[in-house]
Amino acid sequence: MKLYTLSELSLEDLLPHRDNMLLVDQVLAVDSTRAKTLARVNRKWPFAQDEGVDPLILIELAAQTAGVCNGWDRIHTQGLDSNQMGWLVGIKKAEIDVGPLPYDAPIISTAENTHVFENLRETACEVFMDDVRVATIILQLFQA
Repeated sequence: MKLYTLSELSLEDLLPHRDNMLLVDQVLAVDSTRAKTLARVNRKWPFAQDEGVDPLILIELAAQTAGVCNGWDRIHTQGLDSNQMGWLVGIKKAEIDVGPLPYDAPIISTAENTHVFENLRETACEVFMDDVRVATIILQLFQA
């Protein structure tokens, strides 16, 4: 199996999301158990309103950050052309401590797989805006 570097892979290689549903702009770090991403709040995102984007979108951003590390692992164990699909099947915890997200604000998200059993994963995520943690989220994911 070919081992890829981060510069050889696109976001579309790592995630199935496209168009307005692809929230991540850049992968800052990734390995098979954790990822760190950058996203800029965009008017095209779901939940966009006049005053900003509803912070509920941070759950999806956390799931996509988790998807980056799980996509990385999938590519390195099953190949680049393997099935990208995965599902967010549970939100075990979501503490969001911010109001509407201002447009163009940089959002840094981290995700780490804390439990893995076959195709199921529990992932701990933290989301930061202006170096302040604005969300702590624990997700349950299923990878196809």
